[in-house]
Parts: sequence; structure tokens; C-alpha cells
Amino acid sequence: MRIALVGALLGAITSGSLAHAADSAAGKEKAELCAGCHGDNGISQTENIPSLAGQPDQFVQWQLVYFRAGTRKNEQMQPIVEAINNEDIRILGAYFASLAPPKASQPDDDPDLSKKGAEAAVGRRCASCHTDNFAGTKAVARIAGQREEYLVKALHDYKSGQRSGGGQAAMAEVAYPLSEEEITALAHYLAHL
Repeated sequence: MRIALVGALLGAITSGSLAHAADSAAGKEKAELCAGCHGDNGISQTENIPSLAGQPDQFVQWQLVYFRAGTRKNEQMQPIVEAINNEDIRILGAYFASLAPPKASQPDDDPDLSKKGAEAAVGRRCASCHTDNFAGTKAVARIAGQREEYLVKALHDYKSGQRSGGGQAAMAEVAYPLSEEEITALAHYLAHL
């Protein structure tokens, strides 16, 4: 009886590992289309294009759904999302979540600005949604280590109401009163975490 139980458990673990490996391979293959803009291994080298590596699975999935539904708009993303199905979205979410997140590409060249950004993050309660280390969770974005100019763009888009979908209401409420100085400081701080 014990041998049969151990055999069944090992079989389940092995098939689970094989399924995970198959999903990873499928994700890597599907993400080849994304690499042109979002970079190899999901780490963007392109201005105003976010890194996807380490983003929470649900966050990636929801953003793809919002793009596909037209709720979130982007000329480059529209033809791509029109060609993917729900299974592709599931696989891409899991794949990008499995990748190591980006690290700050250079040392913090303006610690005073980061200090102001940290104060703004506390004042705006960013950690209440994005978690204490700003790694995001579930359908909430990872913002730690994200490209600085992209964070500035995203905050401007939320502030102006140009970006919608998902946490738009919460983000609009947070971003609307931000000054240019606070947006710059927050983006700098978060990008260098």
C-alpha cells in the first residue's frame, strides 16, 4: 500500500514537473513575439516599454485582456492581442511571472530624489496595493525595478485618465494630485529598488 502511494505521489510530482516544463517551453515560444519590444527574458531595453519579467501572473493576463478588449489602448499591442486566445494569455501570464524580475540597471545617481520618492510612496500608500517591496501581487503590477521613464509615463497616463482598465480608479485617485516633482521622484525611487 505504501509503495503504491509513494509511486502515485512520485508520478503526480513528475507529471506536474513535466507539465510545468511544457508550459515554460510554450511560454518561451509564445513570448518570442513580445521580445521585440519587451526584451529578451521580459526585460525591456526600449524607452517607454515596460519590463514584463517578474510581473504577477494575473496582472499580465488582465493587461492582455484589457488590450484585447480595447479597454487599454496601444497601437503596437492591438494587432498582437487580436491574434492571441485565452490559453495564450494564460501561458504568457505564467511565463512572465516565472522570470527573474529586472534589477536596477545602474546605481542610484540621485539618492536625494529617491528619498523624496520614498516619502511620496509612503504618503500615497503605494505599498497598500503594490506590497511592501513593490513586487506587486495577483492583479497588481510589480513596480520595483521597472523602467524609470515608463513609470513616469504610466503615472501621467493615470493622472490624465488616458489609461484605464484594472486598478484605474485607484490609480487615478492616487496619481491625479501628484505634482510633476512627485511623479519624477516616485519613478526614480521605484526604478532603483
